[in-house]
Amino acid sequence: MKEEDIGKGARYRWKIFIILALAYFFVYFHRLSISVVADDLARDFQTTASMLGVLGSIYFYCYALMQLPAGLLSDSIGPRKTVTYFLLIASVGSILFGLAPTIHVAFIGRIMVGLGVSMVFIPTMKILSRWFRAREFARMAGVLNAVGGLGVLGATWALAAAANALGWRFSFELIGLCTFLIVGLVWSVVRDRPQDKGWPPIAEDRALPLPSVIRMSLWEGLRRVISEKYFWPLALWFFFDCGVFFGFGALWGGPYLMHVYGMTRADAGSVLAMIAWAMILGSPLLGYISDNMAKSRKKPLILSSAVLVAVLAFLNSYPSGLPRTALFVVFFVFSLCASAIVVVGFTSAKELFPIEIAGTSVGAVNLFPFLGGAVFMPLLGRVLDAYPGSMSGQYSIEGYRTLLFVLLVASIGSLVCAFFIKETFPN
Repeated sequence: MKEEDIGKGARYRWKIFIILALAYFFVYFHRLSISVVADDLARDFQTTASMLGVLGSIYFYCYALMQLPAGLLSDSIGPRKTVTYFLLIASVGSILFGLAPTIHVAFIGRIMVGLGVSMVFIPTMKILSRWFRAREFARMAGVLNAVGGLGVLGATWALAAAANALGWRFSFELIGLCTFLIVGLVWSVVRDRPQDKGWPPIAEDRALPLPSVIRMSLWEGLRRVISEKYFWPLALWFFFDCGVFFGFGALWGGPYLMHVYGMTRADAGSVLAMIAWAMILGSPLLGYISDNMAKSRKKPLILSSAVLVAVLAFLNSYPSGLPRTALFVVFFVFSLCASAIVVVGFTSAKELFPIEIAGTSVGAVNLFPFLGGAVFMPLLGRVLDAYPGSMSGQYSIEGYRTLLFVLLVASIGSLVCAFFIKETFPN
């Protein structure tokens, strides 16, 4: 009977994974969703690029704020309840964002979305650690990250098509309703562990390091992390690298393509979709290269940072007039080196510390990508506002030239930090 129950659990866990993967899809969807509708938001709310940058960045402030509490809530009330309650907040926030009569109400909706989706990743890791064996866990985490890439694809190409057909407001309301359906599925289907269904454990009866299960107090673990000198080059690398990615890929890349190249929203969405494909294809590839070919964490981080500098130097030399094919390549390589590479960065963060505080180290370093997005989105908006725009609300080519230069300087910052990162690949 026990073997039969284990078999039931082995089949049931795929239902759990699919539902949690759907939830994670919307985490990435909301992360990059502002870019393709930025023009509509600026027009409907009669707002500036600076304010639009703050609107985009508020998601990242909320996400960064909740990274450490995510592990604590998962341990106290349970990961299933954590995902359910906070996804409900995200669902209401997305609907409110679509209905927002003013920019101030839109801010409230965006804050609710940021808080809601910030509580999906770490609880999901904890649930998967109980339903999948250690030797299966890395593969499932990779598949989950690929689903995140599909979320980026939804936030670029699919949202552009939906906004054209239905309007941006109804599109966000529809996304909120879909999220609400996922809330119901999480509550009714997902369970924290097989024992909750009366089945014996499938996975080893221990928590993996990523879900922030630690044997010392949170503050003691955090003190040890931030007092480690090699933590800071890695944290600052995340800040600059992801600041560049979120600032351009998640917000200003869409307006850049529409204003400088005169693209329609659908055409811009097709170019921005290369960001998603680079994540889907590049994340497992870079992880494989790091593990099996380079046998290093530091070398891929340095190489990717150097290529990112080269890509942005190229865009600074040719800010306009590139053929469509070249833009597809540029945005693919940009995402490969600024987004897909973070799987190696997080692996380095986990390996930098003893296993008992590995969860705290990943949670602490995960603050910095989102702080980067929170800083660079409004900063780049201020850059665009510093130059006079057109009567139709488009930002000037001079503003985008300066924006690209700021991104280049930040990418150089990430490259410098990469040289100071400690090699953590196990010998």
